[in-house]
Amino acid sequence: MSARKPRASSQARIEQILAAARTLLAEQGVAALSIYTVAERAGIAPSSIYHFFPSVPALLQALTADVHRAFRACLQAPIDAGPLHCWRDLSRVIEQRMLGIYAGDPAARQLILVQHGLSEVTQADRQHDIELSQQTRVLFDQYFELPALPDDIDVFALAMELGDRVYARSIHQHGEITPRFAEEGLRVFEAYLGLYLPPFLRKRASD
Repeated sequence: MSARKPRASSQARIEQILAAARTLLAEQGVAALSIYTVAERAGIAPSSIYHFFPSVPALLQALTADVHRAFRACLQAPIDAGPLHCWRDLSRVIEQRMLGIYAGDPAARQLILVQHGLSEVTQADRQHDIELSQQTRVLFDQYFELPALPDDIDVFALAMELGDRVYARSIHQHGEITPRFAEEGLRVFEAYLGLYLPPFLRKRASD
């Protein structure tokens, strides 16, 4: 049985809470986040937040899911097959879209690229990464004929995680993902995938 959707009034309150948490996260980072600071920013009683989110990690898990919805949406957006001459062209399109999300969403950078030590959030992020990697593999397979890939590891998930490590280093050193580190993250992503994908894959015929 699927989970029952919140009523409209409850959904509006949840969105109000998440918006306040997102703003605080962007301004002050994870360490400054508490049920009481979120309640103050949202202009509601702390008990109203506890009703939906029993803890700060639960609140951050919801925000992480929200960020990954944006990542999945960017993968679902149409891609012009014409300029895709090799799989690296596709990887650049994907990484540029994800970098755009990081650039426009400080909360996403705080949740995924900053070390916060919250195991619940890290575990949620990794689970979402698996879904993203599966979607990325399907996207690659949509445009190119992929070779046989290992069954015991997810090469797309590892490539994404390695790229994020580079972006995280940039956040730590510069407070943002600089153009140089953005390029290095893409190089790392492609270099790892290049261990399993030959330089040129047969492109699938467009419909």
